[in-house]
Amino acid sequence: MAEVTWRAALAPLRSRNFTWYYASRFVNTLGSMMANIALTFAVLDITGSASALGAVLAAHTVPMVLLLLYGGVISDRLPRTLVLQASNVASAVTQGLIALLVVTGTAELWLLVALSVVHGAVSAISFPAMASVMAQLVPRDQLQPANALMSLSRNSLTVLGPTIGALFVVTVGSGWALAIDAATWAAAAVLLLPVRIPPREPSGQPSDTLRELREGWDFFRSTTWLWVVVVSFGLLNALLAGAWETLGPVVAQDTIGRQDWGFVLSAQAAGLLAMSVVMLRVPLRRPLFVGMSAIVLLGLPMLALGLHPHTPTLVVTSFLAGAGIEVFSMGWNLAMMENVEESMLSRAYSYDALGSFVAMPVGQLAAGPVGAAFGFSEVLVASGVLFVVIVLVTLLSRSVRDLPRRVEPAPEATAH
Repeated sequence: MAEVTWRAALAPLRSRNFTWYYASRFVNTLGSMMANIALTFAVLDITGSASALGAVLAAHTVPMVLLLLYGGVISDRLPRTLVLQASNVASAVTQGLIALLVVTGTAELWLLVALSVVHGAVSAISFPAMASVMAQLVPRDQLQPANALMSLSRNSLTVLGPTIGALFVVTVGSGWALAIDAATWAAAAVLLLPVRIPPREPSGQPSDTLRELREGWDFFRSTTWLWVVVVSFGLLNALLAGAWETLGPVVAQDTIGRQDWGFVLSAQAAGLLAMSVVMLRVPLRRPLFVGMSAIVLLGLPMLALGLHPHTPTLVVTSFLAGAGIEVFSMGWNLAMMENVEESMLSRAYSYDALGSFVAMPVGQLAAGPVGAAFGFSEVLVASGVLFVVIVLVTLLSRSVRDLPRRVEPAPEATAH
């Protein structure tokens, strides 16, 4: 495949469906980026407790993980834009209620936990639809630039969103910042109204959640490249959540300092943003081979922090890690959207998310005790080495290495 021209790279924006969806996701993502920091400080203002903050965050995460598979069934059964609109409205209501409680000074921890549970459940329903709807918005030969454009806006907002959110928290307060987030969810639902996707052909079978879950599981376990990568990322995400996200800040605080740790995290966001621009022009021929080869870069910052904490080295390795994340993300989305038939895509994404995320709490809970027993730096180094080994073992799978691009729609889901 030759290098993509800028005209071809921007072609998805000439599609009415994609443009309205792009606008919806942009507004939605901006609000979510602001809400993360607003909710954090709202809980701390109310309780002053890190444990309370953890409870609110977990209240969102747990139902999301538990209901992901059901979300996949719903998103393969109903029009995905309808699922996203309903989820956006529900999120606007839950975030609006949290904002009202905070602004009026009536918020209590149990109320915040309860509303976070509802918001997490809504997120579980919307995630598979959000991940899979792109395949219905643009032709297959535009999937890479369409995904790259989405990444470009998302990664830009990853850099700017928290800063804007912090500004609102400082100037108007956490409650009003959350109210703005609620308004963005409502606006995102409205912006989806012009999106028109042809209805699916009826399956001829009555709806049966258990049957549809079994169909999704049968496809997942029979598709080698899919389950191999998901199992690998179950392990990789546990290492990242435990070593880098849990032990990393502790080691950084005692070595390079908190401010420099912020520079390191910003460098990763910059790597994501820079690579999303590159992915607009450079086509991937073997999406999983290139993606898995790139994600090995994510082990470098763990090794650098464990072996010799040095800010310039960590900034460079984190930038490379961010670039690697973006290449893998592009490769994975292309592999899924081009090799899984549209009627199965949401369920495939839901099994992917469940398998990839389920071990993260294990890593987070185990990191402290293991670090105390063997040393934080030693655990970081071991995790970095193990990370690289897992990636290399994954690449031993021929189905992962050799999975091709499929620009033309396949008549059936591809199983290996």
